[in-house]
Amino acid sequence: MSVTATARIRAVADGRGATSLPVLESGGPLALRRTRSPDAAFARVTVVGAMSAPLGGDRLAVEARAEDGARVSVDSAAATVALPGAGPDAGPASYDVRLSVGEGAELHWLPEQLVSAYGSELDMTTRAELASTARLVLREEQVLGRQGESTGRLSTRLTVRRAGRPLLDQQTAYGPGAPGGWDGSAVLGGHRAVGQLLLVDPAFEGGVPAPRLLGPTAALTPLAGPAVLVTALAADARLLRAVLDEALKVLLKESKALRNA
Repeated sequence: MSVTATARIRAVADGRGATSLPVLESGGPLALRRTRSPDAAFARVTVVGAMSAPLGGDRLAVEARAEDGARVSVDSAAATVALPGAGPDAGPASYDVRLSVGEGAELHWLPEQLVSAYGSELDMTTRAELASTARLVLREEQVLGRQGESTGRLSTRLTVRRAGRPLLDQQTAYGPGAPGGWDGSAVLGGHRAVGQLLLVDPAFEGGVPAPRLLGPTAALTPLAGPAVLVTALAADARLLRAVLDEALKVLLKESKALRNA
């Protein structure tokens, strides 16, 4: 039987330089836990899978809202594995992520990888609404198939709006039924892990980092706004994470230098 569930996070600045979590509402297989943050200024929430999900036919969603001045980081305890449904009529699963970041607020969305298992069908959407002075760090990683198996069908869409205006709208599709060429040399080129890192920071109003390659299969692209997007391919999840972690370290250093200038 399919599951429909929504988990909700609301972070609020407490007026003393910290962030409280008045709403931490788990839903179905999505259990939310407040965990220790290495930065005292940030609240930290970890998504813990309470059961196998998403399965075919499931409708899952996570809503995370950082109110004005709040600072919150959201991660997950383990990879999310998209699996086939229990029957032939289960249909595709959907997983919706809805992010909202207020004025002067900061949200880090850093889940573990999404694994598209053979036979699964998943439509994933991520929507972010940002105030003009909001800051967002967002990482998405997909692994196409478990060890030794082909990928399932996976479609993803990332939409970001800042101050009511479009900043990024990107859609990808992999696996059976996806447009031809998704596994060719012009797209994946034999790689099984694909990911992206988005940093939206008002500090980049003073100068967005220049476009550049980050190794043989990763690139940094400035966006039409105070934001940069890093897109990367790798042979596996470990190598992909190493590329994106290094990119984030460099970008955070550059944005800090601009804020302190």
